[in-house]
Amino acid sequence: QVQLVESGGGLVQAGGSLRVSCVASGSIFSINAMGWYRQAPGKRELVAIITSSGSTNYADSVKGRFTISRDNAKNTVYLAMNSLKPEDTAVYYCHASLRTSPYHAWGQGTQVTVSS
Repeated sequence: QVQLVESGGGLVQAGGSLRVSCVASGSIFSINAMGWYRQAPGKRELVAIITSSGSTNYADSVKGRFTISRDNAKNTVYLAMNSLKPEDTAVYYCHASLRTSPYHAWGQGTQVTVSS
């Protein structure tokens, strides 16, 4: 089993910055890629992913503003968010794709609110 715990969400004004973190524990050897999803009312979106080799991919809506990174020594993935917009408001969930069953792990989510 893999457990994911997010932190770092909060309230920020438009144009501001925020960083959310996700610490993995448990069977971390089974983790392949990690990423961040966000859930707003009526919409769920993959925000960014980072593979075990360090390759990254971003949603078009956040390219150039968000950066995903990982610290393998700390079993932690970060999402640095800059130039935040009100439409970035959502609950951000950490996700891990696993090499073995159950193949997916999710964190509990952290709220990010961007005020205009």
